[in-house]
Amino acid sequence: MLFDNASVTLNTGDRIGLVGLNGCGKSTLLRILAGTLEPEAGTVRRGRGARIGVLDQDPIIVADTPRVAVNDDWQGLAMLDRLGMTPALDQSVSSLSGGQRKRIALAQLLMQEWDGLILDEPTNHLDLDAVRFLEERLAAFSGGLIMVTHDRHVLDRVTTAVIEIDRGQLHRHTPSGVHRGSGYDAYLAGRAERAEREATAEQVRRNAARRELEWLRRGAPARSTKPKARVDAARALVEAKAPAAAREGDLALSFGSVRLGSTGVEFDDVTFTYPGGSPLFRGFTHSFDPGDRVGIVGANGAGKTTLLELIAGRLTPDSGTINVGRTVRVGYYDQTGRELDPAQRVRDAVIGDAPDPTPEQISLMRRFWFDGDAQFAPIGTLSGGERRRLQLLLTLVERPNVLLLDEPTNDLDLDTLRALEDFCDDWPGIVIAVSHDRTFLDRVVEQVLAVGDTRIEQVRGGVAGWLERRATAASEVRTSAAATNTSVRTPPAPRPAVGKRRSPSTLRRLIEQAEKAMETARADIDRHTAALGSAGGDAARLTEVSNDLAHAQARLESAEDDWMRFSAEAEEQGLDV
Repeated sequence: MLFDNASVTLNTGDRIGLVGLNGCGKSTLLRILAGTLEPEAGTVRRGRGARIGVLDQDPIIVADTPRVAVNDDWQGLAMLDRLGMTPALDQSVSSLSGGQRKRIALAQLLMQEWDGLILDEPTNHLDLDAVRFLEERLAAFSGGLIMVTHDRHVLDRVTTAVIEIDRGQLHRHTPSGVHRGSGYDAYLAGRAERAEREATAEQVRRNAARRELEWLRRGAPARSTKPKARVDAARALVEAKAPAAAREGDLALSFGSVRLGSTGVEFDDVTFTYPGGSPLFRGFTHSFDPGDRVGIVGANGAGKTTLLELIAGRLTPDSGTINVGRTVRVGYYDQTGRELDPAQRVRDAVIGDAPDPTPEQISLMRRFWFDGDAQFAPIGTLSGGERRRLQLLLTLVERPNVLLLDEPTNDLDLDTLRALEDFCDDWPGIVIAVSHDRTFLDRVVEQVLAVGDTRIEQVRGGVAGWLERRATAASEVRTSAAATNTSVRTPPAPRPAVGKRRSPSTLRRLIEQAEKAMETARADIDRHTAALGSAGGDAARLTEVSNDLAHAQARLESAEDDWMRFSAEAEEQGLDV
């Protein structure tokens, strides 16, 4: 049983994060709330006529291409661009990765009006720009929101409450009293308090059991006269056990010495281009040295994973050289993970062709919380997070000294993430991580490399510095676009002083100006929409046109507001306009 007597209420304005260990039933609970899965007992009541948008963990896209999926209009194309899907606009959906299909489903969802949203890992496979965009959209959403996410920055920024599934029970954490702040703050405080209460209760039980045991052990003559009810109660207390832990012990990611010589991985003037495309980066020179902790950031499609593939030796550069140290052993924990046979058992995946596991392999499986029956579970029965944890085990069991992490936080629960972060802190090898999780990068990396615009460069100020630079660049683009349209913009009409009314001639002039501004904006929207269709796969051109289109739409809305306001004033005065 995943959970019992679960009660969840989602009201307008709620923003709830749903957390818990991998396999505890988070996605199952969301499916029950969404109505795609019936509970074994209990009832689910939904508001009459409530419009609920659902983002599943593995959404199904009923369309040939991403462009078709969003009806090929400017709003849809702009949304796909914000989510990093512009380079794949006309690719067959069947050829896209699961992460790309999820971004399409998210774009479809965000383009509609909903009373409630049910989201399962919405930030997975998004780049940092897209995650920040999604944070802003969800923080401003006025309906009810419940989502599963392990992105602590999103939990901290967006949620006002957190529901934790722990050993089949639901615990709701809401900021109050001394624990004011986000739902994530309340969850951390509430979890610590619950652990302290459980420890105190167990100590009280132990003390009581000790006293009762002493009473039971008193001389035989006295024992024969003791009330049977108290004897039974005493024995029950002595034989009772503390509540089983959600997991046995911590995930101890310690694998002994990982010898690495003085040379790690050195890039000298490296350029790489995929066949038929433009160079992703040119002339990249950098040395990844022992002890380095490097974060790789950039927009989707910029070349982050490509850089990891070059380090791993899966790709060869067009020009330049990559020198790999003689003692280097690369462990690559990639986004999709190694191919796992769903019918294969966990222990068989770990031991490979060996007839039986070694004591060390058994110890490793237990340390990754695959113990007892879990070692014999078919991989196909594992949750998405449990499979990712198994893939991490299979990567680290090879004892690498250069660890490549491509979106390592996808689907891993919060406990596993913290253990991985602690491991990276103390590990003597090289860690190179691509991640959209700001908290993970802030905790793990010491330097940040940004990939984009055909170059790779080190960023001052880490992830926050890179995001600030991106925001400044986007603002400059919008300002430039606005400046090019100055000639067709209508300056806002001055509001009359309180108690004064505009003259009939002034109102007629303002209404006429608003009508002309509306016509101009509509013409610009038509022109930019046509330009989107002819931009093809040119990402830079699509971004430019999308910005122009958004600006034209804003001008149209402003002009319509002016027209309605001036027309209402004219009607109040009885003017015929």
